[in-house]
Amino acid sequence: MEKTINEIAKTIDSREEQLLSEYAVKNSQARRLKAEKEIHYRPPFALDRDRIFYSGAFRRYTGKTQVIYFVSLLDEELTSRSIHTLSVAQIAKTIGRLLSLNTDLIEAIALGHDLGHPPFGHDGEQFLSKISVKHGMGQFHHNLQSLRVVDTIAKKGNGLNLTFQTRDGILSHNGEVDDQGLEPNPNKTEQDLIDFSNAIINGEDVDMRPATLEGCVVRLTDTIAYIGQDIDDAIRIGLIKREALPIEATRVLGNTNGQIIETLVNDVVRSSYNKNYISFSAKIYQSLYLLKKYNYQAIYKSPKLKINHERIERGFEFLFHHFLQALKEDDKDSTIFKHFVNSKSVKYLKNTTREIIVRDFLASMTDRYFTQALERLIVPQMADIKY
Repeated sequence: MEKTINEIAKTIDSREEQLLSEYAVKNSQARRLKAEKEIHYRPPFALDRDRIFYSGAFRRYTGKTQVIYFVSLLDEELTSRSIHTLSVAQIAKTIGRLLSLNTDLIEAIALGHDLGHPPFGHDGEQFLSKISVKHGMGQFHHNLQSLRVVDTIAKKGNGLNLTFQTRDGILSHNGEVDDQGLEPNPNKTEQDLIDFSNAIINGEDVDMRPATLEGCVVRLTDTIAYIGQDIDDAIRIGLIKREALPIEATRVLGNTNGQIIETLVNDVVRSSYNKNYISFSAKIYQSLYLLKKYNYQAIYKSPKLKINHERIERGFEFLFHHFLQALKEDDKDSTIFKHFVNSKSVKYLKNTTREIIVRDFLASMTDRYFTQALERLIVPQMADIKY
């Protein structure tokens, strides 16, 4: 008798599960906020990955800053948020495969980890956070917003109903923390995600370990993916020279993106094989820390990358107040209605304040959409001028 696709999928899933490490998350452990009656032939974390991949927020990655503003206009080979996200996914899957972890879960977390990033990267995140605090919403952080995207904003305001493990990995991914190693906290609950989010919103200096080893892999890989790539991009635009890289770090790690990734991946796999934690060796971690410190001083804080810094901050403030006023006046001709509010569910609109609706809209924008919105509102349209 011919097997159904679900029967075939069940056979494959059982075969693959036997190859997983004892520390890996099994597909049978997946749990969602809301139960779904439909039986999917895709494993649960692969379904998460696909829901993220086909979301509007994922498509907008390509128009968002990683480090250098307007990369698609300057040089199409520079790294956008899209390229960074795909790099994290590919590198993390390589590590996960060698450690016999659940690569579907790793890919889902990696593809979703930056969905909440606003335009203009971490600068945009800081600008939006200032506005949020000023208007009583608490601090804004992209990892919290990434979770909000998949839980509340995506799919017209109904959310994607992803698994707890994927959502936890997205929220816990903070690649800015200097981790040598990470051990998962498998006892985490939904309440832990809520408590952590509230603490961050309230400005508390807290951190949260992922619930899974797969989440730990993505968190360390976030750094692996950006550290060398940002150096190559900075060299490409003439911001730094390769000879200026700290020799005590490059002697150990290499001085190109490919060499750095190869060294870090090899070290993580060797240090973490058959362990219930993910870790760099002490020697590699020290070199990585030095290189990361150099990047912050020479690249991320470089005045040459902040030429339009103040203008963009004023732009965030202007657009926030403009669109908030449009909501208060119920101005249906405003783009916030046409491009955002009108497509959202009754549930989203009922449960979301005007201020947060505006913040969600601003955070969803690409760099280009943001600047075009400013131009439409500030620069006079000659066709509308009466003589």
